[in-house]
Amino acid sequence: MRYITFALAKGRLAKTALAMLEEIGITCEEMKDPNSRKLIFVNEELKLKFFLAKAPDVPTYVEYGAADIGVVGKDTILEEHKKIYEVLDLGFGKCRMCVAGPKSARSILDGNDVFRVATKYPNIAKDYFYNKKNQSVEIIKLNGSIELAPIVGLSEVIVDIVETGSTLRENGLEVLDDICQLSARMVINQVSMKMENERITNIIDKLRKLL
Repeated sequence: MRYITFALAKGRLAKTALAMLEEIGITCEEMKDPNSRKLIFVNEELKLKFFLAKAPDVPTYVEYGAADIGVVGKDTILEEHKKIYEVLDLGFGKCRMCVAGPKSARSILDGNDVFRVATKYPNIAKDYFYNKKNQSVEIIKLNGSIELAPIVGLSEVIVDIVETGSTLRENGLEVLDDICQLSARMVINQVSMKMENERITNIIDKLRKLL
């Protein structure tokens, strides 16, 4: 029997996903060792392998078959545009993708002038403004502290993930529009779904019963 390999987005998502998998009998004791320097963790008995990856890389590992199954946020799936099956909303890591900015930016959003949008998610921002809103915008890609952009005048608005909105409020910004709801999702390699359909479907069915 071949191994089924899981790619998990590092951090909170991986921890919650592993706890959820444990509830359906999928365990990996090796991963519980905080001092382990291993990159790949194995459960020989169940013929399973696990590895942790940066969230934007998870869909790539799954698309190319380096992992059969991935757990990653919906934001990453939308941004990366990979050929993978999204099979399950795991229901944790809930937040939303929003357009945010100072209150004064509301009038800019409703106008016809080109304005600047700072974001870590250029593809999501393009799709929203170009296709859904039919607005011309200049998108500026940033990697951290997106809230800073409108404060220092780099952009009029931002597109970013919002959980509670407290960081926005602390910086004099607010949500101006909701783009979509986000949460952790399970994704599957297209070939794996055919080759290992029974084993993978069994995992999906067990998880679905938990939700």
